[in-house]
Amino acid sequence: MSKKLDPVTQAIRIQTPQSSQHEHSTPLYITSSFTFDEAEEMRAAFADENQANIYSRFSNPNVDEFVAKMCVLEGAEAGFATSTGMSAIFGSMFALLKQGDHLICCSSVFGSTFTMVTKYLVRYGITSTLVPAGDHAAWEGAVQPNTKMVYLETPTNPQLEVIDLEWAGKFSKKYNLILNVDNCFATPLLQRPIDFGADLVVHSATKWIDGQGRVLGGVIVGRADLIKDIYLFCRNTGPSMSPFNAWILSKSLETLDVRMQRHCENALRLCETLQGNPHLAWVKYPLLPDHPQYDIAKKQMKLGGGVFCMELKGGVEAGRKFLDALEMLSVTANLGDTRSIASHPASTTHSKLTEAERLSVGITPGLIRISAGLEKFDDILADIEHALVKSAI
Repeated sequence: MSKKLDPVTQAIRIQTPQSSQHEHSTPLYITSSFTFDEAEEMRAAFADENQANIYSRFSNPNVDEFVAKMCVLEGAEAGFATSTGMSAIFGSMFALLKQGDHLICCSSVFGSTFTMVTKYLVRYGITSTLVPAGDHAAWEGAVQPNTKMVYLETPTNPQLEVIDLEWAGKFSKKYNLILNVDNCFATPLLQRPIDFGADLVVHSATKWIDGQGRVLGGVIVGRADLIKDIYLFCRNTGPSMSPFNAWILSKSLETLDVRMQRHCENALRLCETLQGNPHLAWVKYPLLPDHPQYDIAKKQMKLGGGVFCMELKGGVEAGRKFLDALEMLSVTANLGDTRSIASHPASTTHSKLTEAERLSVGITPGLIRISAGLEKFDDILADIEHALVKSAI
């Protein structure tokens, strides 16, 4: 075929070579290791002179297929898959930063990422500066002679702040910094950070990439030279993806495009309907015109994503009552599922932070995060409106 296939098509069609059984769907390669016909072949594999599989902690056909699909979708040169989203973030930082280095990080990041940056990096002599998402002067002022990496989420979790990727790419190139972007909330179907100058892109594949709440996984894609260092680090420290999880995730990518369209459609319609609800102080979604970074979101995102936030007027107590009043929506820490999900960050994902720390990263007392699923719109809306009435204080 002379025509170059669209990345969505490639993510459906990429597969490991067929075996002698001529299977149509990639089989599972559940094995700890791989054999060699002769000593020289094994020597060459360990010397990185060929692409032979050695051990499933290093590489595996199922994992390689999943990574190849993610690289195509993100427009990346290479990648490595990990056991969880947090191990992807961990690997992307610890493989490339050393004692004495400095990291600039968006202040409004996922709670576990915040803890990793503020509590654990410092133990290894790596300092960091947290800066507000949209304060360009603060980003410029945070640069130090030993700064090596910029880490950010966009949209952020759960505050849905949108960072200008074009600006971030130019900023990072200006100071010769590695730009590391968590693209979990948008997925490569809605935005591709590498197109704006990102050097690395990380995902929690547990979320929309799986999309059905079945398996854990993470992936790092980007520049081949950086991925090589990450691969060597992860190969020796062990946060590898299991073949079974990779097999699930690779199949999930075949439906990502159609799923994301429905997630985004439901999320936007819910926000538009809930705006002005008497029990809510506000509703926030990247593609609502009153979002502070609406113009940026329109520029770099094809659709607004599957998550929106709303602030209950009753604060923390109303947040707890809202979750208890839901009849259909799931109350769980996951998101990006076929099933709609609600969470209250102040009492869950960000509960280990002090009140001042929560407020500094935008976690207000009555903040509810909704992950819009694939159910019929009217059913999702009815459950949310019912719970709003029941939780009113």
